Amino acid sequence: MKKRPPVIKDIAEILNISVSTVSRALRDTYDVNPETRNKVLAVANQLKYKPNIHASALASGNTKNIGVVIPFITNYYFSTVISGIQETAYQNGYNLILLVTNDSAEREQSMIENLSITSLDGLLVSISSNSIMVDHFQSLIDNGISVVFFDRVPKDVEATKVMQDDFQGAFDATEHLIHNGYTRIAHIAGNEHLTFTQNRLHGYLEALKKHQIPFREEWIIYSGFSQQCGEDDMKKLLSLNEQPDAVFAVNDRKAVGAICTLKNSGLRVGKDIGVIGFTNDPISTIIDPPLSTIEEPAFDIGKQSCELLIKHIGNKKILPKEIILPSKLIIRESSKRES
Repeated sequence: MKKRPPVIKDIAEILNISVSTVSRALRDTYDVNPETRNKVLAVANQLKYKPNIHASALASGNTKNIGVVIPFITNYYFSTVISGIQETAYQNGYNLILLVTNDSAEREQSMIENLSITSLDGLLVSISSNSIMVDHFQSLIDNGISVVFFDRVPKDVEATKVMQDDFQGAFDATEHLIHNGYTRIAHIAGNEHLTFTQNRLHGYLEALKKHQIPFREEWIIYSGFSQQCGEDDMKKLLSLNEQPDAVFAVNDRKAVGAICTLKNSGLRVGKDIGVIGFTNDPISTIIDPPLSTIEEPAFDIGKQSCELLIKHIGNKKILPKEIILPSKLIIRESSKRES
């Protein structure tokens, strides 16, 4: 017969103290003296006692479950964010429930509206590209559910948000192209409704303004975030009467798409047209030539988002805040004219 795992009652019987005293000692509450606590921990260690997370959650009124709403799961950026979230959640005894929207606002809304909020302590959210209405998230917050947004964040919801410095990253990317002698710089952007798309656009425009380089409306193209979108956007730019001599892409996948179109058109990436992306996806080192990019702190975004959510779960009175983490310029061959 399989031996059952030790429970709190076993520790209490060995030490001849109450179960409640053992429970409080294991939770390190203020009303248990240090000597008793040390004895409890010693016996617990000897018995190889492990707390029952689900029982503790039931007693505290917490489920120890965190929901994570993301557009994609196979995307490098989001998989790295999830790694950061998972590490923090595990260290704090939380389980993760993934809700993948496939970048659909309709699916996102349906998932949130049909969510069993009694099964979650809080929610981490990166909204879908075309998510304009955010009433479903506001309703959760109004009902007392802790919500933290990361990366793709809504403008019109008052909640804690964790992001990379999209403005500065875009500024650095564009200025890098200018320093390398490119003066006709286009921007293939993402969905224009997303906050980070707008911030990256503003960074691009400010860099041009600083160096007194005029921008052209036809050199700014909004579309999706896939490699195919990058290929199509680059084709549009090459069809113009006056073509750009460099491209800043909103993410690496679009930058790779742009490079594919340029190579298929017989143009030399770097020498004829410079290209820089945003993410530092592993594909940026595989493509030929290797892609210059802005490295996003994806793991830290996941880690800090989860840490902040757990704080909100523990204290509903904590005020919302915005955290902006720095990005880093990575220079490779795609933006070097001498390459």
